[in-house]
Amino acid sequence: MKMKIPRLLISGLRGGSGKTLTTLAIISYLNIKKGLRVIPFKKGPDYIDAGWLAFGAGNPCYNLDSFIIPEEGLVKNFLRHSTGDISIIEGNRGLYDGMDAEGTHSTQRLSKLLDAPVILIIDCTKVTRTAAAFVLGAMEFDRELKIKGVVLNQVSGKRHESVIRDSIERYCSVPVVGAIPRLHGQELPERHMGLLPWHEHSSRQMVIDLALNIAERYLDMDSLLKIAEEHSEINIPEALLYNEPTTFNPEYGSIKVGIVKDSAFQFYYEENLEELRNLGAELVEVNALSDRGLPPVDCLYIGGGFPETNAIGLSENREFIESLRRAIEEGLPVYAECGGMMYLGREIIFKERRYPMSGVIPVSFYMEERPVSHGYTVVEVTEENPFYPVGTVLRGHEFHYSRPVNIGELRLSFTMKRGDGIINKKDGVSYKNLLATYTHVHAYGTKEWAEGLIKKGATWRKRHA
Repeated sequence: MKMKIPRLLISGLRGGSGKTLTTLAIISYLNIKKGLRVIPFKKGPDYIDAGWLAFGAGNPCYNLDSFIIPEEGLVKNFLRHSTGDISIIEGNRGLYDGMDAEGTHSTQRLSKLLDAPVILIIDCTKVTRTAAAFVLGAMEFDRELKIKGVVLNQVSGKRHESVIRDSIERYCSVPVVGAIPRLHGQELPERHMGLLPWHEHSSRQMVIDLALNIAERYLDMDSLLKIAEEHSEINIPEALLYNEPTTFNPEYGSIKVGIVKDSAFQFYYEENLEELRNLGAELVEVNALSDRGLPPVDCLYIGGGFPETNAIGLSENREFIESLRRAIEEGLPVYAECGGMMYLGREIIFKERRYPMSGVIPVSFYMEERPVSHGYTVVEVTEENPFYPVGTVLRGHEFHYSRPVNIGELRLSFTMKRGDGIINKKDGVSYKNLLATYTHVHAYGTKEWAEGLIKKGATWRKRHA
């Protein structure tokens, strides 16, 4: 069956080529200046870039990573959420970069899955005519790939731009649809994991204004829209047009799932929250920095984030910590990922200062200056735990600068087939109805996650009715 979904996929030749700022410029312009309903997507295991894209679009950003989501589920995710006027996808790393020499899980593969036209960003630092060779090489590497426009980035002046533009349009037969100059002192702010999250940026509206200025002055937005429209038709196998039947069981009732969401904990895939709602859950936002205690909930989800940069506030809110500790000791189901796990440890050691945390699990976390672990994970559930059956294999990702130290006795439920975990290729701290892990999972790739949380919440609710 054929559908019309105007769409663009923004990619580059490498990471750090300017994809996020360019994508944010396109999305913000289409949303604010054109009044279009823009649906943003992000390829790759990423929360921060996705947060900026969602902020610019005024709509949630959804994930399209084929390692953590099976390809069929990925296509369904794109179709299910492409309900606006246009869908804009940001790729990750270089266009052809994947997990192996075949480019498995690459942006190239995503483009072909979705039949999406590619806008290629070229970093023009210290090159002129050679930029055309970059573009031509990308086009020849896979002649079936639809590279339909090029954006020049880091252009040093009109003459520089003119030589590159003429070379690309002469030798590559692809239009240059933008030329962004060097933005001295106007780059997006960064932290050790990449961009600073939008909610922490004190002048985030200035960032959107910068993005709008880039789109208006340096991008050919009419041509970009035309490319999206000309390639809007997409052929969809009939089997992918229908949503999978809901697994909601009415006997669960309306389970209240607490979501710890504040400046410290912001790393949540929108689809994870959506899946909990689809199963009948009522989501209750919880603030570990300002709430005086845990509200009435049937289970709790603590996502990742930057607890180290909020360590003082987290540490000083002892009322909330004591409320959380009591609930965990009483058996409240709690699922914690990465930063959430750090919050449940004894302390965070950051810049040689110690900040007491919840102390639920006997581990301290020392913040290093360089990544301790970074990449995709494959996890086998090898021990009993509150949420996953033994034998389940999970695909996810880990990215953290924290190193577990002063490790006490832990019950670890996961064995790492890929990735590092907490210690000795083990992850998944289990304690009563708590499971804490470095691995982040996506609900569309790990169906057991939302169901496990809801079922445990239903059991808790029955016992405390």
